[in-house]
Amino acid sequence: MTTDPAAASLSTAETAALREIAGAMIPASAEHGVPGADDPAIQDDILRTLGRDLPLVREALAAIAARAPGGLSPLDDGQREALLNDYQASGGAPAAALGRVVLAAYYRDDRVLLALKHEARAPFPGGYVLEQGDWSLLDAVRQRPPLWRDDRREAGR
Repeated sequence: MTTDPAAASLSTAETAALREIAGAMIPASAEHGVPGADDPAIQDDILRTLGRDLPLVREALAAIAARAPGGLSPLDDGQREALLNDYQASGGAPAAALGRVVLAAYYRDDRVLLALKHEARAPFPGGYVLEQGDWSLLDAVRQRPPLWRDDRREAGR
């Protein structure tokens, strides 16, 4: 278990609810060879990186718990999906924060990146090769007069 302060501030019940919700949002797929967002490694990443989203995620967990007092597990797949879709559509900033932290941690997982045929590494310092584009498209911007005041020029007056 992690010792991060943000993770420590979620209660055991909130952590369990987060795992259940994340697993319903992104279930495991044997066909594609990817874990669900309720995978322990992904959950640890979510808990470690909650940071400033913690209050909104707590609010989202409470709102979902109010809609499903017995949790999501007693619901069938259709009911679970409908409840989460309805909350996502009407939950505002807390719903967005919950989705953001789950998706970010999920797509940082090496197993998911490899299944998507991406290298399991950060883009830098190695970088990625980008196809060269048409640099002449920037000519209009280069020819435009500056949009800012040059304080150095002003100071020399």
